[in-house]
Amino acid sequence: MRLSRYFLPVLKENPAEAQIVSHRYMLRAGMIKQQTAGIYSWLPLGLRVLNRIQTIVHEEQARAGHIPLLMPTLQPADLWRESGRYDDYGQEMLRIKDRQGREMLYGPTNEEMVTDIFRSHVNSYKDLPLTLYHIQWKFRDEMRPRFGVMRGREFLMKDGYNFDIDKDAALHAYNRHMVSYLRTYERMGLTAIPMRAASGPIGGDNTHEFLVLASTGESEVFYDAAVVHLKLGAREVDYDDRAAVAEVCAEFTTLYARTDETHDATLFDAIPEERRKVGRGIEVGQIFYFGTKYSESMGANVVNDKGEKVAVEMGSHGIGVSRLLGAIIEASHDDKGIIWPEGVTPFPVGIVNLKQGDAAADAACAALEKALLAKGLEPLYDDRDERAGAKFATMDLIGLPWRITVGPRGLANGVVELTSRRTGVSVEMTPEAAVAKVAEIYAGI
Repeated sequence: MRLSRYFLPVLKENPAEAQIVSHRYMLRAGMIKQQTAGIYSWLPLGLRVLNRIQTIVHEEQARAGHIPLLMPTLQPADLWRESGRYDDYGQEMLRIKDRQGREMLYGPTNEEMVTDIFRSHVNSYKDLPLTLYHIQWKFRDEMRPRFGVMRGREFLMKDGYNFDIDKDAALHAYNRHMVSYLRTYERMGLTAIPMRAASGPIGGDNTHEFLVLASTGESEVFYDAAVVHLKLGAREVDYDDRAAVAEVCAEFTTLYARTDETHDATLFDAIPEERRKVGRGIEVGQIFYFGTKYSESMGANVVNDKGEKVAVEMGSHGIGVSRLLGAIIEASHDDKGIIWPEGVTPFPVGIVNLKQGDAAADAACAALEKALLAKGLEPLYDDRDERAGAKFATMDLIGLPWRITVGPRGLANGVVELTSRRTGVSVEMTPEAAVAKVAEIYAGI
């Protein structure tokens, strides 16, 4: 992509309304524009990152054996009356009527609708286990929307729902989601700690939140410092192996890690003092097991292997897709701008032409662009007629992980400069070597 032809409305000054780093940099980098309180348009650069995150979520859900569908944003109120949540949910729910006077709502979550889909089509234990999920826009009418996409009213969310014949199978689905989420967050360059949490309006007894440590987090958290060093890494996990999946979950949940709502001072004080940590965290996902809470009230039954009709066991599992952009920036930035992890970057590499209009520099940049595209990597080529300092400032602000700088002096020696955004280290190499190095970095991502 040539920057001279792209829509990237960067801002030089910090917007007055932005209170935290992620909101400030997302506005300055031209990723979003506020349309009204808590509701944003996603501009091209922001949309690219949003799409990267969605792709990772879809891939990890598929790996875990979960099946995508798409449910509408608007839901009939009658479904929520069946479950008993319509009047209980509170003022966060946006309630509306269509021209026929039918009561509707803009969905804040989809337990009722997915249960209705299930009961309409599944009636035998032979069709279980089943996990359905979608990525869809939600709306919750926050009293005080703030912090940009971190606490907006409209947000993009992955929510999944498992249906199982008994509690053991449903708890395996719970564990399966935990492992798939751990892998999802690691691919995004995040350390997201599963913490024992409260269930809130979803309901249920078993629930974990996934929190990214950040000083701007909305939750106070208490944890054993050793938990931040746990990684799934490249290990393969057989999602059909209940014991193997449970073992991974035990590894990540045995060490103490809780939000303030479930904090137990006695257990916390038993941790060695040097490992006791108190901080703040950003919630980026939550998993729930709630048994037959919705299936009983809504008649989602199946016939078991004994010919008996039983209510299915259920759970729900969410990832804050749009919120993740803010969380990643809060965890990965400096005073110059964003530092995107390679897994979610809008462009894998930027090309900076130090002397636009110079025949040799222009030709070298065009050749780099072509070679990178041939490797399946779309660069962002800054071909604007701007001074070098302005080009570097833009690249630092938008946070591409790698930059190739091309200038007449280097070309005279047959080299370009490859720079890491995270470390700031630059290395001179031939254009061919720079392309090969960038391709090698992204080969395993």
